[in-house]
Amino acid sequence: MNQPAPARIVDSADVSPQASVGDGSSIWHLAQVRENASLGQNCIIGRGAYIGPGVVLGDNCKVQNYALVYEPARLADGVFIGPAVVLTNDTYPRAVNPDSTLKSAHDWEPVGVQIREGASIGARATCVAPVTIGAWATVAAGAVVVKDVPDFALVVGVPARRIAWVGKAGVPLTETGPGSWECPQTGALYRESDGVLSEA
Repeated sequence: MNQPAPARIVDSADVSPQASVGDGSSIWHLAQVRENASLGQNCIIGRGAYIGPGVVLGDNCKVQNYALVYEPARLADGVFIGPAVVLTNDTYPRAVNPDSTLKSAHDWEPVGVQIREGASIGARATCVAPVTIGAWATVAAGAVVVKDVPDFALVVGVPARRIAWVGKAGVPLTETGPGSWECPQTGALYRESDGVLSEA
């Protein structure tokens, strides 16, 4: 098996010396990767994207142009973040304290978005922390996620709600019987029990 090439970071990207960038990864124009962020192998960080301090990405993640991934987000392997997606980190945002003094980093506790393996977040969607996006789930473009998303769920709207199941290929599944689902693209089979979908 071939080893990945060294990371490629274009001159206009702003990558902290304290960040860790895996082999084979690419960081494109005007992207910012903050201190103590950790990117796995073969990640792609698009133009103008922001990766906050201490954010962790697994291998083979794609963060598209102008997406904002705020700390302490955790992305597993194979996660897709569409253009202009926002992963928030402040449950009760304020610029100032009740006494009108400017809030500092010590005046609030960041909370993160967790995204499991293979999940996809569509363009301009917002995930309001703290939430967990299940493995291989899909968040539709423009959705606003305010509660956890199950594995293999397709969620849409504001607030986001599940409208279908999707398989690992990202294609909506076809129901073949009570609790039985099939991917029309790959033929993979899935079982649903008590609102939870898993591979058969």
